Amino acid sequence: MRLTIPLLALVGGLVLAFVAVMTLQRPPAHIEQIGYRGTGMMDVSNPAAIAASFAMNQAPAVLPQNNAGPAAGTIYKNVQVLKNVPAGAFARIMVSMTQWVAPKQGCNYCHVAGNFASDAKYTKRVARRMIQMTIYTNADWKSHVKNVGVTCYTCHRGHNLPKYVWFNGVEPPHATGLMDTETGEARPSLAADGSSLPYDPFSSFLAGNPKGGVNAMINTAGTTALPNGNRMSIQQTNWTYALMMNFATSLGVNCEFCHQSRNFGSWSESTPKRVIAYYGLHMVRGLNNDYMLPLTDTFPHDMLGAGGDVAKIDCSTCHQGVSKPLYGAKMAKAFPYLEGPANLADPNPKSPAASGEANPAMITMTDAPAAATPASAAPAPAPAGQPGK
Repeated sequence: MRLTIPLLALVGGLVLAFVAVMTLQRPPAHIEQIGYRGTGMMDVSNPAAIAASFAMNQAPAVLPQNNAGPAAGTIYKNVQVLKNVPAGAFARIMVSMTQWVAPKQGCNYCHVAGNFASDAKYTKRVARRMIQMTIYTNADWKSHVKNVGVTCYTCHRGHNLPKYVWFNGVEPPHATGLMDTETGEARPSLAADGSSLPYDPFSSFLAGNPKGGVNAMINTAGTTALPNGNRMSIQQTNWTYALMMNFATSLGVNCEFCHQSRNFGSWSESTPKRVIAYYGLHMVRGLNNDYMLPLTDTFPHDMLGAGGDVAKIDCSTCHQGVSKPLYGAKMAKAFPYLEGPANLADPNPKSPAASGEANPAMITMTDAPAAATPASAAPAPAPAGQPGK
């Protein structure tokens, strides 16, 4: 049976309507001008989406301050990072961490019942390193976290494993010969906001040596008019766009949140938020390299990715759909001992605390001051004049 033209038009209309319903948000849309008049720099949001996001990004109530008692290391065994914290504040941090990370399992998620000093459980060794990572972030990365800071809850939100982490992409089988030039494209992925841009926008940018790998340069255009020495390519542009799409989705914003859409590469025409994002990119890479990757052998095999790699951080780990995690709630201010001093952070990935395997199960600590540890990864230099993010 042949389809008549009116019937074809009806079918086509239904298909278009279905596509529109599945891809567009329901009105009304809220539009806010965030740049100069006539530049098209606007933030477009949906009130319903904002309401849903607001409900999921509320900071929990915090326990009352308690700075009573002697140093925790004088009364508890095997306290290695927070040994000089007053016992009352130390207990408050431990109870809060339980609520933030393991509300269902309780203290025994990290501790051996009846022997809290034991390091037998990998979760305790990881938690110790995560405390150091939290302190490092708050103390050494003010260029990104500003006065908001982070706590365990910023990422975990009541889950043992944060909801938003990433593992190295594992390429599915593909043809050889003419198809052997695999670029990771044409496989729509959530990591690239559902686009068919490269499905793994993380591995080349957010871990390892940023100068290693053909796609590691975060640029979309060359810096010279002639091709001599110009290593920028369409393939690199696609990888960069995939990362930028992930940035936008992670923060619940569009491109104009950071960039001037008439000249994406110009720093002078970008918003100040682009500089904050620049430092955030370097911060995430440093946290993955110095804290997450060295824990690979500490985690059990079933906690690793398909390629045997540890879970790693990206922007969505903290932001979870909003431009400021938890809408800017300053949780870290309520836990000043998680803000420093910086010498407790020990960002050296080769230190014993990086894996926890060298830590004895039982040590009686004293209240002697902790030895200063120089930072191994200073914040990246200011981005003035850089051709890309």
